[in-house]
Amino acid sequence: MLALTLQRSEASDGGNKIVDGVVTKNIVCAGGLPAFFAAPATQVAGKMPAIVLMHERYGLVKHTRDLAERFARDGFACLAPDFFYKHPDQEALHRGDVGYALTDGEAIEYLDSAVAELAALPQVDPQKIAVKGVCQTGRHPLVLAAEGKSRNIAAALVWYGAANAREWAPSDRHMKPLDDMLARIECPVLGIFGEADHLISLADVRRFRDSLDHHDKTYTIRVFAGAPHGWLNDTMPGRYRRDAAEAAWALQLAFLRRIFAPGYDKTLRVQVYECEHSADYHFSKNVRME
Repeated sequence: MLALTLQRSEASDGGNKIVDGVVTKNIVCAGGLPAFFAAPATQVAGKMPAIVLMHERYGLVKHTRDLAERFARDGFACLAPDFFYKHPDQEALHRGDVGYALTDGEAIEYLDSAVAELAALPQVDPQKIAVKGVCQTGRHPLVLAAEGKSRNIAAALVWYGAANAREWAPSDRHMKPLDDMLARIECPVLGIFGEADHLISLADVRRFRDSLDHHDKTYTIRVFAGAPHGWLNDTMPGRYRRDAAEAAWALQLAFLRRIFAPGYDKTLRVQVYECEHSADYHFSKNVRME
């Protein structure tokens, strides 16, 4: 279990660092999974909610660590594991020159370990842990909610992932059809997508929405006009869209605060779909941005 000492030095014996009101630490979860941890440096009254943050295809890079610290500034404990730590060439992975074919089974194993790590912290409410996946890992919060030991996660946050056409059928990486996964989840789902995504079309997003609708799940889905794939990543200027990124982060924060609020009714179905796109939208026009 992670032992966290809240103090105001730059570094402590335990390796904690405090910058701008956020305490951070590199840890190793059960099973050897390395992770980056961030939390508010000042302990709030009561137990805080927490996020397991999954990274993009590039592994655990600066962008993901920055997002973990941002969650901490917003009042959450955040654990960002390195799900691709077994790849033999980390530098090439971080550059995007190679990939790592994370399977659903691996993802469940790692996520169960990460959720257990957070749940064991005395300052974390174990009933208020959400999981966020981005791009390649977008499907895995849904997989965990459907198949993992930690089926009582509070929410599954999907950022421009999961809905891609290839995600729906079983494969050597995907254990079950995505529709079957969505039928089994019980937690609310947040889906954030971009109109200009070259991997996920509006038809894909609507299929994702329709599946959640068919299975009568609680969801909030928003498509942002003009946003390409990866538009939250401010370390990639060609993709980053500041206005959309800030609006989407605010939407995510409002979503989390609503489901983490005292008295939140899990039995009430709330289904919200909002999409902004041009009248002449055509998926073929979307291109990869760097």
